Amino acid sequence: MGAHSSSISELTDNEYLRRLASAEPVSHNDPFWNQLLSFSFATPTNSSDSRLLEEATESICKSLINNNPRTGNFAALVNVFISRTKELKISAECQNELFIWQAHNALFIVRCLIKALQSHTSEEDLVMHFTYSPVTPGSCQESESEGGSLLEDMVLHLIHLIIEVPLLDITYCIHLEAVTTLMVLLAAQLHQRHVVRDGPLYHLFTQGRSCELASRLVKALMYHFIRQERCPPHISSPSAHGRGSGLLSGLASGLWTVLTLGGAASGGKLATPQQHAEGSSPLANQSLLLLLALMNLSETEEQANPYRRALLSFHNTQDTAPQEQPTFQINFNSLYTALCERQGTDEATLFLYLLLHQNTNVRTYVLARTDTETLVLPILQTLYHAEQKNSHHVYMSLIVLLIMSEDDAFNRSVHEVMLRHVPWYTERALSEISLGSLLILVVIRTIQYNMTRTRDKYLHTNCLAALANMSAQFHSLHQYAAQRIMSLLELLSRKHNKVLEQATQMHGASLGEDGSPSLPDYAQDLTVIEEVIRMMLEVVNSCLCSSLQHNPNLVYTLLYKRELFEQYRAQPAFADVMQNIDTVISFFGARLEQAGTGLSVDQVVDVIKQGAILLPKDRLKKFPELKFKYVEEESPEEFFVPYVWSLIYNTAVGLHWSPRQIQLFPVDCV
Repeated sequence: MGAHSSSISELTDNEYLRRLASAEPVSHNDPFWNQLLSFSFATPTNSSDSRLLEEATESICKSLINNNPRTGNFAALVNVFISRTKELKISAECQNELFIWQAHNALFIVRCLIKALQSHTSEEDLVMHFTYSPVTPGSCQESESEGGSLLEDMVLHLIHLIIEVPLLDITYCIHLEAVTTLMVLLAAQLHQRHVVRDGPLYHLFTQGRSCELASRLVKALMYHFIRQERCPPHISSPSAHGRGSGLLSGLASGLWTVLTLGGAASGGKLATPQQHAEGSSPLANQSLLLLLALMNLSETEEQANPYRRALLSFHNTQDTAPQEQPTFQINFNSLYTALCERQGTDEATLFLYLLLHQNTNVRTYVLARTDTETLVLPILQTLYHAEQKNSHHVYMSLIVLLIMSEDDAFNRSVHEVMLRHVPWYTERALSEISLGSLLILVVIRTIQYNMTRTRDKYLHTNCLAALANMSAQFHSLHQYAAQRIMSLLELLSRKHNKVLEQATQMHGASLGEDGSPSLPDYAQDLTVIEEVIRMMLEVVNSCLCSSLQHNPNLVYTLLYKRELFEQYRAQPAFADVMQNIDTVISFFGARLEQAGTGLSVDQVVDVIKQGAILLPKDRLKKFPELKFKYVEEESPEEFFVPYVWSLIYNTAVGLHWSPRQIQLFPVDCV
């Protein structure tokens, strides 16, 4: 930074940065600022380079922090940036690249200094640094601003920049920097052990003047996500127009190089093809992360989150007559396409969850789509590769499926979509299978994975709830899906018998402090296993009661594995739900005996299809319909706020936080 600085190693001795950080006050209209902001330094776009930059400028930042209460140079720099933002829109229209790049450079330095202040001072002290302004050398007064604090004015100008300045090749980088700066301001949350519900920065975003722009900001950030604009392939140098003396040419070429090859949080390594594809739009990635951070600011009884309120009621641009006044309108088809394309990432799945859970208009639209597979298949692929994914990503993917499974039309439609080839499903070649059968296969596989690896009770609950919601609409189950249902029951039975045997052997072997028997962990697992077995039996029972005629493969598998159910008949916990299964096995078993021996598989299936028509419906006992509805836990921000910031920590473009300073979550767990 500073004129003629082109590498990190030169920054420590840069005369302009030294003057900025010195004890000499610099007026906001001093020609010095034009010299400072004419640098040819490529802004970092990965965590490794960002860390190197912070290390190289640490001494300068500390000097500024020490001297700023007397010089007010930081506030002067902020004022320089604010004064330039007022001309950004017209500069974009006039293609004034030099002016835009200098405004970008001013904001970049401001952002770096804010981050340094976060690392070395408290949140209250950070806010105070915006109030220092020089009067005469050696004296200082609080800075003046337009109707409020300088910090709030800066935030307002950043928001106006995002929502009003057109996104062009020459404004791409300043848009990215504006989004990043807002994110850095919110990052005070990272240094807290608890979810922030108070503090000056929290109040600035939830109660300040920026709240009036909440809907417009949310809309602008969503548009960045939807458009997925890539960094321009060529950023021309202002020197080509005879301006700037070539000082920015290094910035233009260097910035493009690192944006396309660096990759978010890549640690300086070249991005893999998948990372490159996912990170090809740093502005879209950064905008989504900021949007998630804003939407998950804590709500209190006294103060609602204005960004979440905006998310609740926006409408489709194609709605002719909205029943209520929308906060804004957006093209749902474009939003749906972007969501489908990005479901391989944590942040897009989390955003989809928030939309489905919070906005009934989006949920209704998504569930009414006829191309359900474009959204569901990427979610299933995430679950299929659960061992390679963040556990939270797997969890949110399951919740999305659970929310969608609450709709009966969705449960019917997934069985109407036929898939010819699923390349990522490698356990068995599936030449033709319905989306519904594939969904069942993947969810059952997730249950089995959870049983052997994570042993997460909530994961089990969500998997089983989704299967239960779908069970009444099972239709033409693929034979492999039916087999996997029975295989899961077999696995559960073996685990149940093993745990029961161990519990019996250990009964009374150890006592707790109060003299009562102390059951080891494996014995305590017995109740959980029995709950899962019962739920799977209820899923089978629900399918038999509601759509037996449409699922001959399931009946075939029941008959083939009839011995499996003998152990359940004698157990009171399963007796009631076994009645219908026993009825079906007895009825179809008798018809097969009448048909004779030596039948082929196709002949057996034909007997089942004919028998399904003849089975009296009153022979099957009616049970209450299996229906589960997703409900957020109390104080959901305790889960979502650390999750969002772990995503920002790992994937935000060009940002680095010292792991030692992060208090919100254990860094080694993300």
